[in-house]
Amino acid sequence: MTSDVRPDEDGAVTTPAGRRPPGDRVALRGDVRAALPDATAAVVVTVLVFALLWARMQSGASDTVAVMPFMDDPGTYWMYLLSQAFGWSALLWAWGTVVLGLLLSGPRPARLPVSRQVLERWHRTTSLTTTALMSAHALMFAAELVRYETRVDWAERLWVAFADTFVPGWYDSGTGQVAIPIGQGALYLAIPLGLLFYVRHRIGANTWRRLHRFVIVVYVLSVWHTLLYGTNVWYGEWPRTVLWLLQLPVAALLSMRLLRPARRAERLGPRGGGAGRPGWWLRLGGRVAVGAVVVGLVVVVVSGRDGGRDRPTHPPATAPHAQETD
Repeated sequence: MTSDVRPDEDGAVTTPAGRRPPGDRVALRGDVRAALPDATAAVVVTVLVFALLWARMQSGASDTVAVMPFMDDPGTYWMYLLSQAFGWSALLWAWGTVVLGLLLSGPRPARLPVSRQVLERWHRTTSLTTTALMSAHALMFAAELVRYETRVDWAERLWVAFADTFVPGWYDSGTGQVAIPIGQGALYLAIPLGLLFYVRHRIGANTWRRLHRFVIVVYVLSVWHTLLYGTNVWYGEWPRTVLWLLQLPVAALLSMRLLRPARRAERLGPRGGGAGRPGWWLRLGGRVAVGAVVVGLVVVVVSGRDGGRDRPTHPPATAPHAQETD
């Protein structure tokens, strides 16, 4: 959505007289240019996270090394560290773009530090940056697997790395058997859902709006992937608790967005006339489910039972998975 395209309360799109909304290619190019400062900030954050992970691994304080002691050499495993850094930046940017989206689609604050058009542009550019960071996270993981598989020729190494990283169900080692397909699902949903905006004049605003709601699924899958596979939050200690805490604002904003949506057509309203419509019950069920999630998050944070593992006295010394052989 550009500053010249404004949805009214019922979702209809109006434009200034005599002007046409820009085409999808122009809008995408413009957003890519607008995303450059945002992407630059993301790269800076990624470099800082990478430096922190490198220093912790070099000092022996890394949780990754606690999980996999053989990874005690950052000079060897720098691509894995970079994959982790991109992953954390991607999760941070995903958190930001989801928060912006919920602010835009929920109750409209009386005062905003910037215009609504600026918030919309930030939402779009952070979405593009998030997708790029997720892709970089996956590509660096694949690159590390190429480096790791030294017992086969280059063609086989490339295939193994590609399949383990991008083919659901192919990776067959430990927690990754579940965590990696979840991460793949997040990436494979993020790409089309993020780009559908630029073709919504072809598929229709209502269709785009219904599909765009699944962006929250991308975020949930990303957090789930991190909790399962992020060795930096593997154990039930403060980093994992902080990750859970960050989900409280998202859940609260989602609750507000469901209880008081900006669009009149999405409001629950009293049961009457069309009380038997499935849509009414689906909206009610969504509100109840999100309310239960908020309560669950509070219980997790207060109780400290966040699914983290106990730090073992003698950590395992196994590699991620056995190397391929001819």
